[in-house]
Amino acid sequence: MFIEPRITGDKIGWIEVICGSMFSGKTEELIRRIKRAEFANQKVEIYKPSVDKRYDDTKVVSHNATAVEGVPVEHSESILLMVGNVHIVAIDEAQFFDPQIVSVCETLALRGIRVIVAGLDMDFKGVPFGPMPQLLAIADYITKLHAICMQCGNIANISHRKTAHSQAQQQVLLGEKDIYEPLCRKCHHEKS
Repeated sequence: MFIEPRITGDKIGWIEVICGSMFSGKTEELIRRIKRAEFANQKVEIYKPSVDKRYDDTKVVSHNATAVEGVPVEHSESILLMVGNVHIVAIDEAQFFDPQIVSVCETLALRGIRVIVAGLDMDFKGVPFGPMPQLLAIADYITKLHAICMQCGNIANISHRKTAHSQAQQQVLLGEKDIYEPLCRKCHHEKS
């Protein structure tokens, strides 16, 4: 389903993408931007993929337990049907959404909405993850965050899967520190 974008008045929207590995602070940064906007009395709506139930069914929660209420959605185009009269739409864990999330973000920006998207840019193999490459390509602003490599202390950009789980080769395997560790390029290559 494609919903034709409608450009509204003089409002100018844009797309911000926050990306990086697990444990780099992506959700924490998303929440920081949301809270700053709310402090300025801007109306914000927050969405997350319904598959992400690691910490909470509805809340967007960082690894540091900072949380904001969100709306879980099954398909990205549902966001266009639900979004109200807002200044900002925030989307967490964008890598888990279907490819239409790219046109959804573009449509929202054309409506004059500031769109803030957070997600993993690479999967556990170091391969671009889901729709993130396309989101990065259309973004007006990009913030790339890094974790610290658990092996050598350099900057980490890969969420290394350290488990021999029966689903270990699936691209999507929800987990935390029990399954993933941030590694730099060199340490990831040595462990793979």
